[in-house]
Amino acid sequence: MDHRPDWLNHAYTESLNKIRTVSRKIGASFPHVCLNGSYNCEEASFWTSGFWGGLLWLAYRETKEESLRELAETIEQKLNVPLHDFYDIHHDVGFMYLPTAVVNYQWTGNEESRRTGLIAASHLAGRFNLKGQFIRAWTDRVDPNSTGWAIIDCLMNLPLLFWASKETSDPRFRHIAVAHADTVLKHFVREDWTVPHIVSFDPETGEKIENLGGQGLGPDSAWSRGQAWAIYGFAIAARETGKPEYRLAAQNIANYFLSHLPEDQVPYWDFRSEDKDKFARDSTASACTASGLLELSALMEEESEKSFYYERALAILKGLYDNYADFSGRQDAILTKGTVSYPVNKHVNVPIIYGDYYFVEALGKLHGHPGLF
Repeated sequence: MDHRPDWLNHAYTESLNKIRTVSRKIGASFPHVCLNGSYNCEEASFWTSGFWGGLLWLAYRETKEESLRELAETIEQKLNVPLHDFYDIHHDVGFMYLPTAVVNYQWTGNEESRRTGLIAASHLAGRFNLKGQFIRAWTDRVDPNSTGWAIIDCLMNLPLLFWASKETSDPRFRHIAVAHADTVLKHFVREDWTVPHIVSFDPETGEKIENLGGQGLGPDSAWSRGQAWAIYGFAIAARETGKPEYRLAAQNIANYFLSHLPEDQVPYWDFRSEDKDKFARDSTASACTASGLLELSALMEEESEKSFYYERALAILKGLYDNYADFSGRQDAILTKGTVSYPVNKHVNVPIIYGDYYFVEALGKLHGHPGLF
Protein backbone atom coordinates (compact mmCIF):
# COMPACT_ATOMS: atom_id res chain seq x y z
CA MET A 1 0.00 0.00 0.00
CA ASP A 2 1.27 3.50 -0.89
CA HIS A 3 1.46 5.59 2.31
CA ARG A 4 2.79 8.69 0.61
CA PRO A 5 0.48 11.73 0.77
CA ASP A 6 -1.64 12.43 -2.30
CA TRP A 7 0.05 15.77 -2.97
CA LEU A 8 3.46 14.08 -3.15
CA ASN A 9 2.32 11.50 -5.67
CA HIS A 10 0.55 14.19 -7.68
CA ALA A 11 3.61 16.45 -7.68
CA TYR A 12 5.82 13.61 -8.91
CA THR A 13 3.39 12.37 -11.56
CA GLU A 14 2.66 15.84 -12.91
CA SER A 15 6.35 16.76 -12.95
CA LEU A 16 7.17 13.67 -14.99
CA ASN A 17 4.26 14.40 -17.32
CA LYS A 18 5.52 17.93 -17.83
CA ILE A 19 9.04 16.71 -18.64
CA ARG A 20 7.61 14.34 -21.24
CA THR A 21 5.45 17.06 -22.77
CA VAL A 22 8.15 19.74 -22.80
CA SER A 23 10.69 17.30 -24.24
CA ARG A 24 8.70 17.26 -27.47
CA LYS A 25 8.97 21.05 -27.63
CA ILE A 26 12.56 21.83 -26.67
CA GLY A 27 14.29 18.57 -27.60
CA ALA A 28 18.04 18.19 -27.05
CA SER A 29 18.73 21.75 -25.90
CA PHE A 30 20.30 23.56 -22.97
CA PRO A 31 17.58 25.52 -21.13
CA HIS A 32 18.42 27.88 -18.30
CA VAL A 33 15.55 30.28 -17.57
CA CYS A 34 11.90 30.26 -18.61
CA LEU A 35 10.86 33.63 -20.06
CA ASN A 36 7.31 34.37 -21.22
CA GLY A 37 6.42 30.73 -20.75
CA SER A 38 9.27 29.22 -22.79
CA TYR A 39 12.67 27.95 -21.75
CA ASN A 40 15.60 29.65 -23.46
CA CYS A 41 18.61 27.80 -24.86
CA GLU A 42 22.19 28.45 -23.78
CA GLU A 43 25.46 27.26 -25.29
CA ALA A 44 26.59 23.73 -24.47
CA SER A 45 29.45 25.17 -22.39
CA PHE A 46 27.07 27.02 -20.04
CA TRP A 47 27.17 25.70 -16.50
CA THR A 48 23.50 24.64 -16.40
CA SER A 49 23.75 22.53 -19.55
CA GLY A 50 23.45 19.21 -17.72
CA PHE A 51 20.22 19.78 -15.84
CA TRP A 52 17.77 19.19 -18.68
CA GLY A 53 19.56 15.98 -19.55
CA GLY A 54 19.33 15.03 -15.88
CA LEU A 55 15.58 15.67 -15.86
CA LEU A 56 15.20 13.49 -18.94
CA TRP A 57 17.07 10.66 -17.21
CA LEU A 58 14.95 11.06 -14.07
CA ALA A 59 11.79 10.81 -16.17
CA TYR A 60 13.16 7.88 -18.17
CA ARG A 61 13.89 6.00 -14.95
CA GLU A 62 10.16 5.99 -14.16
CA THR A 63 8.57 5.84 -17.61
CA LYS A 64 11.14 3.84 -19.62
CA GLU A 65 10.18 5.94 -22.65
CA GLU A 66 12.98 5.52 -25.15
CA SER A 67 12.48 9.00 -26.63
CA LEU A 68 13.58 10.52 -23.30
CA ARG A 69 16.74 8.41 -23.17
CA GLU A 70 17.54 9.23 -26.80
CA LEU A 71 17.22 12.98 -26.12
CA ALA A 72 19.40 12.67 -23.03
CA GLU A 73 22.08 10.87 -25.01
CA THR A 74 21.95 13.48 -27.77
CA ILE A 75 22.51 16.18 -25.14
CA GLU A 76 25.47 14.19 -23.84
CA GLN A 77 26.98 14.01 -27.33
CA LYS A 78 26.63 17.79 -27.69
CA LEU A 79 28.35 18.24 -24.33
CA ASN A 80 31.41 16.48 -25.69
CA VAL A 81 32.13 19.56 -27.81
CA PRO A 82 32.99 22.04 -25.01
CA LEU A 83 34.75 19.32 -23.02
CA HIS A 84 37.19 18.62 -25.83
CA ASP A 85 37.40 22.24 -26.95
CA PHE A 86 38.75 22.92 -23.42
CA TYR A 87 38.92 26.74 -23.53
CA ASP A 88 35.36 27.42 -22.38
CA ILE A 89 35.13 24.58 -19.89
CA HIS A 90 35.19 25.45 -16.18
CA HIS A 91 34.75 24.16 -12.64
CA ASP A 92 31.08 23.22 -13.11
CA VAL A 93 31.76 20.00 -14.98
CA GLY A 94 30.08 18.13 -12.12
CA PHE A 95 26.81 19.94 -12.79
CA MET A 96 27.27 19.22 -16.50
CA TYR A 97 28.43 15.60 -16.65
CA LEU A 98 27.14 13.88 -13.50
CA PRO A 99 23.46 13.98 -14.54
CA THR A 100 24.32 13.18 -18.17
CA ALA A 101 27.38 11.05 -18.97
CA VAL A 102 27.93 9.51 -15.53
CA VAL A 103 24.30 8.49 -15.04
CA ASN A 104 24.23 7.10 -18.57
CA TYR A 105 27.20 4.90 -17.79
CA GLN A 106 25.79 3.85 -14.42
CA TRP A 107 22.41 2.90 -15.85
CA THR A 108 23.33 1.52 -19.26
CA GLY A 109 27.00 0.57 -19.07
CA ASN A 110 27.87 2.88 -21.98
CA GLU A 111 31.68 2.86 -22.13
CA GLU A 112 31.93 6.15 -24.02
CA SER A 113 29.90 7.81 -21.26
CA ARG A 114 32.34 6.45 -18.69
CA ARG A 115 35.20 7.93 -20.70
CA THR A 116 33.44 11.30 -20.87
CA GLY A 117 32.85 11.33 -17.12
CA LEU A 118 36.48 10.49 -16.39
CA ILE A 119 37.76 13.19 -18.76
CA ALA A 120 35.50 15.71 -17.01
CA ALA A 121 36.78 14.55 -13.61
CA SER A 122 40.37 14.87 -14.79
CA HIS A 123 39.66 18.41 -15.94
CA LEU A 124 38.15 19.28 -12.56
CA ALA A 125 41.14 17.77 -10.76
CA GLY A 126 43.43 19.79 -13.03
CA ARG A 127 41.92 23.02 -11.67
CA PHE A 128 43.22 22.29 -8.17
CA ASN A 129 45.47 25.00 -6.73
CA LEU A 130 48.04 23.15 -4.65
CA LYS A 131 49.13 26.16 -2.58
CA GLY A 132 45.61 27.21 -1.64
CA GLN A 133 44.12 23.69 -1.55
CA PHE A 134 41.08 24.77 -3.57
CA ILE A 135 39.53 24.16 -6.98
CA ARG A 136 39.65 27.34 -9.01
CA ALA A 137 36.33 28.80 -10.18
CA TRP A 138 35.52 30.06 -13.68
CA THR A 139 38.05 31.05 -16.37
CA ASP A 140 39.85 34.19 -17.49
CA ARG A 141 37.21 34.53 -20.21
CA VAL A 142 34.59 34.90 -17.49
CA ASP A 143 36.68 37.14 -15.24
CA PRO A 144 40.43 37.77 -15.59
CA ASN A 145 40.64 38.35 -11.82
CA SER A 146 39.29 34.90 -10.94
CA THR A 147 42.59 33.00 -10.88
CA GLY A 148 42.48 32.76 -7.08
CA TRP A 149 38.73 32.43 -6.64
CA ALA A 150 36.83 29.52 -5.15
CA ILE A 151 33.05 29.47 -4.87
CA ILE A 152 30.59 27.67 -2.60
CA ASP A 153 28.80 26.13 -5.61
CA CYS A 154 31.83 23.92 -6.31
CA LEU A 155 31.00 21.65 -3.38
CA MET A 156 28.33 20.24 -5.70
CA ASN A 157 30.95 19.30 -8.29
CA LEU A 158 32.93 17.16 -5.86
CA PRO A 159 30.79 14.03 -6.31
CA LEU A 160 32.27 13.78 -9.82
CA LEU A 161 35.69 13.37 -8.19
CA PHE A 162 34.40 10.89 -5.62
CA TRP A 163 32.83 8.85 -8.43
CA ALA A 164 36.02 8.93 -10.51
CA SER A 165 38.09 7.80 -7.56
CA LYS A 166 35.88 4.78 -6.96
CA GLU A 167 35.56 4.04 -10.67
CA THR A 168 39.31 3.97 -11.25
CA SER A 169 40.38 2.68 -7.81
CA ASP A 170 42.64 5.74 -7.67
CA PRO A 171 42.55 7.89 -4.52
CA ARG A 172 43.95 11.01 -6.22
CA PHE A 173 40.52 12.31 -7.19
CA ARG A 174 39.19 11.75 -3.68
CA HIS A 175 42.20 13.48 -2.12
CA ILE A 176 41.48 16.61 -4.16
CA ALA A 177 37.78 16.55 -3.27
CA VAL A 178 38.58 16.24 0.44
CA ALA A 179 41.21 18.97 0.29
CA HIS A 180 38.75 21.36 -1.36
CA ALA A 181 35.98 20.50 1.14
CA ASP A 182 38.42 21.09 4.02
CA THR A 183 39.30 24.50 2.57
CA VAL A 184 35.62 25.42 2.32
CA LEU A 185 35.12 24.32 5.91
CA LYS A 186 38.06 26.44 7.06
CA HIS A 187 37.69 29.57 4.95
CA PHE A 188 34.01 29.79 3.93
CA VAL A 189 32.00 28.66 6.94
CA ARG A 190 31.45 31.43 9.48
CA GLU A 191 30.73 31.17 13.19
CA ASP A 192 27.01 31.64 12.56
CA TRP A 193 27.07 28.78 10.01
CA THR A 194 26.55 30.93 6.94
CA VAL A 195 28.79 31.05 3.87
CA PRO A 196 29.72 33.69 1.26
CA HIS A 197 29.46 33.03 -2.46
CA ILE A 198 33.15 33.66 -3.29
CA VAL A 199 36.43 33.51 -1.38
CA SER A 200 39.48 35.09 -2.99
CA PHE A 201 42.92 33.58 -2.40
CA ASP A 202 46.37 34.64 -3.54
CA PRO A 203 46.92 32.07 -6.29
CA GLU A 204 50.69 32.12 -5.76
CA THR A 205 50.86 31.76 -1.97
CA GLY A 206 47.44 30.25 -1.29
CA GLU A 207 46.70 32.78 1.46
CA LYS A 208 43.11 33.89 1.86
CA ILE A 209 42.56 37.50 0.81
CA GLU A 210 38.84 38.19 1.36
CA ASN A 211 35.24 37.14 0.96
CA LEU A 212 33.35 38.48 -2.06
CA GLY A 213 29.61 38.98 -2.35
CA GLY A 214 29.14 37.47 -5.79
CA GLN A 215 25.45 36.80 -6.28
CA GLY A 216 24.74 37.60 -2.64
CA LEU A 217 24.04 40.96 -1.02
CA GLY A 218 27.66 41.37 0.03
CA PRO A 219 30.77 39.68 1.47
CA ASP A 220 29.09 39.18 4.86
CA SER A 221 25.62 38.24 3.66
CA ALA A 222 23.86 34.88 3.36
CA TRP A 223 22.94 34.31 -0.26
CA SER A 224 20.19 31.72 0.01
CA ARG A 225 21.23 29.48 -2.87
CA GLY A 226 24.80 29.51 -1.57
CA GLN A 227 23.57 28.11 1.73
CA ALA A 228 21.70 25.43 -0.24
CA TRP A 229 24.83 24.43 -2.17
CA ALA A 230 26.68 24.17 1.16
CA ILE A 231 24.01 22.00 2.80
CA TYR A 232 23.82 19.53 -0.06
CA GLY A 233 27.54 19.66 -0.85
CA PHE A 234 28.70 18.96 2.71
CA ALA A 235 26.09 16.20 3.04
CA ILE A 236 27.55 14.54 -0.07
CA ALA A 237 31.10 14.95 1.26
CA ALA A 238 30.03 13.33 4.53
CA ARG A 239 28.29 10.52 2.67
CA GLU A 240 31.39 9.80 0.57
CA THR A 241 34.02 10.11 3.30
CA GLY A 242 32.27 9.44 6.60
CA LYS A 243 33.94 12.53 8.07
CA PRO A 244 31.72 13.82 10.91
CA GLU A 245 32.88 17.42 10.49
CA TYR A 246 31.22 17.57 7.07
CA ARG A 247 27.97 16.20 8.44
CA LEU A 248 28.07 18.71 11.29
CA ALA A 249 28.62 21.56 8.83
CA ALA A 250 25.70 20.41 6.68
CA GLN A 251 23.54 20.08 9.77
CA ASN A 252 24.31 23.52 11.19
CA ILE A 253 24.06 25.34 7.86
CA ALA A 254 20.73 23.56 7.35
CA ASN A 255 19.55 24.68 10.79
CA TYR A 256 20.32 28.28 9.87
CA PHE A 257 18.50 27.94 6.55
CA LEU A 258 15.44 26.33 8.12
CA SER A 259 15.20 28.79 10.99
CA HIS A 260 15.17 31.74 8.59
CA LEU A 261 12.62 30.47 6.06
CA PRO A 262 9.44 32.46 5.45
CA GLU A 263 6.14 30.68 6.08
CA ASP A 264 5.78 29.53 2.47
CA GLN A 265 9.13 27.69 2.66
CA VAL A 266 10.92 29.71 -0.05
CA PRO A 267 13.65 32.14 1.02
CA TYR A 268 14.41 35.61 -0.21
CA TRP A 269 17.35 35.76 -2.61
CA ASP A 270 19.56 36.61 0.36
CA PHE A 271 18.62 35.91 3.97
CA ARG A 272 20.02 39.33 4.90
CA SER A 273 18.36 41.28 2.09
CA GLU A 274 16.74 44.60 2.91
CA ASP A 275 12.96 44.76 3.26
CA LYS A 276 12.58 46.59 -0.04
CA ASP A 277 14.28 43.71 -1.86
CA LYS A 278 12.36 40.87 -0.24
CA PHE A 279 10.00 40.57 -3.18
CA ALA A 280 12.77 38.59 -4.89
CA ARG A 281 12.53 34.91 -3.95
CA ASP A 282 14.61 31.92 -4.91
CA SER A 283 12.64 28.70 -5.22
CA THR A 284 15.79 26.98 -6.51
CA ALA A 285 17.39 27.38 -3.08
CA SER A 286 14.49 25.54 -1.47
CA ALA A 287 14.44 22.76 -4.08
CA CYS A 288 18.18 22.16 -3.71
CA THR A 289 17.97 22.27 0.08
CA ALA A 290 15.09 19.78 0.15
CA SER A 291 17.12 17.27 -1.84
CA GLY A 292 20.14 17.94 0.36
CA LEU A 293 18.12 17.49 3.55
CA LEU A 294 17.08 14.04 2.41
CA GLU A 295 20.77 13.16 2.04
CA LEU A 296 21.45 14.63 5.46
CA SER A 297 18.58 12.73 7.04
CA ALA A 298 20.05 9.45 5.82
CA LEU A 299 23.36 10.31 7.51
CA MET A 300 21.97 11.07 10.96
CA GLU A 301 22.40 8.45 13.68
CA GLU A 302 19.59 9.54 15.98
CA GLU A 303 16.10 8.69 14.77
CA SER A 304 14.80 12.04 16.01
CA GLU A 305 17.33 13.85 13.83
CA LYS A 306 16.63 11.63 10.82
CA SER A 307 12.94 12.40 11.21
CA PHE A 308 13.51 16.13 11.69
CA TYR A 309 15.43 16.67 8.45
CA TYR A 310 13.17 14.30 6.52
CA GLU A 311 10.05 16.11 7.68
CA ARG A 312 11.54 19.53 6.95
CA ALA A 313 12.43 18.40 3.43
CA LEU A 314 8.85 17.23 3.01
CA ALA A 315 7.53 20.58 4.32
CA ILE A 316 9.71 22.52 1.85
CA LEU A 317 8.52 20.37 -1.06
CA LYS A 318 4.91 20.84 0.06
CA GLY A 319 5.47 24.61 0.16
CA LEU A 320 6.91 24.52 -3.35
CA TYR A 321 4.02 22.35 -4.56
CA ASP A 322 1.35 24.56 -2.99
CA ASN A 323 2.77 27.97 -3.86
CA TYR A 324 5.34 27.74 -6.67
CA ALA A 325 4.58 24.71 -8.89
CA ASP A 326 2.81 25.26 -12.20
CA PHE A 327 1.24 22.23 -13.87
CA SER A 328 -1.21 24.28 -15.94
CA GLY A 329 0.65 23.89 -19.22
CA ARG A 330 1.09 27.65 -19.59
CA GLN A 331 4.87 27.44 -19.20
CA ASP A 332 7.68 24.97 -19.84
CA ALA A 333 9.03 25.09 -16.30
CA ILE A 334 7.70 23.42 -13.17
CA LEU A 335 8.71 25.90 -10.45
CA THR A 336 8.21 29.66 -10.55
CA LYS A 337 10.16 32.48 -8.88
CA GLY A 338 13.80 31.57 -8.95
CA THR A 339 16.46 34.28 -8.97
CA VAL A 340 19.76 34.00 -10.82
CA SER A 341 21.56 37.15 -9.62
CA TYR A 342 19.71 39.95 -7.89
CA PRO A 343 22.73 42.28 -7.54
CA VAL A 344 22.96 42.65 -11.34
CA ASN A 345 19.18 42.33 -11.87
CA LYS A 346 19.63 39.14 -13.88
CA HIS A 347 16.55 36.91 -14.11
CA VAL A 348 14.69 37.83 -10.93
CA ASN A 349 11.58 35.81 -9.96
CA VAL A 350 11.66 33.58 -13.02
CA PRO A 351 11.63 29.78 -13.42
CA ILE A 352 15.13 28.25 -13.58
CA ILE A 353 16.06 24.78 -14.84
CA TYR A 354 18.02 23.70 -11.76
CA GLY A 355 15.01 24.51 -9.58
CA ASP A 356 13.03 22.01 -11.63
CA TYR A 357 15.87 19.50 -11.50
CA TYR A 358 16.32 19.47 -7.72
CA PHE A 359 12.55 19.50 -7.14
CA VAL A 360 12.10 16.36 -9.27
CA GLU A 361 15.25 14.75 -7.85
CA ALA A 362 13.92 15.23 -4.32
CA LEU A 363 10.49 13.87 -5.27
CA GLY A 364 12.24 10.86 -6.78
CA LYS A 365 14.13 10.26 -3.55
CA LEU A 366 10.82 10.21 -1.69
CA HIS A 367 9.67 7.56 -4.14
CA GLY A 368 12.62 5.33 -3.31
CA HIS A 369 15.23 6.43 -5.86
CA PRO A 370 18.76 7.79 -5.29
CA GLY A 371 19.77 11.22 -6.52
CA LEU A 372 22.22 11.76 -9.34
CA PHE A 373 24.79 13.74 -7.32
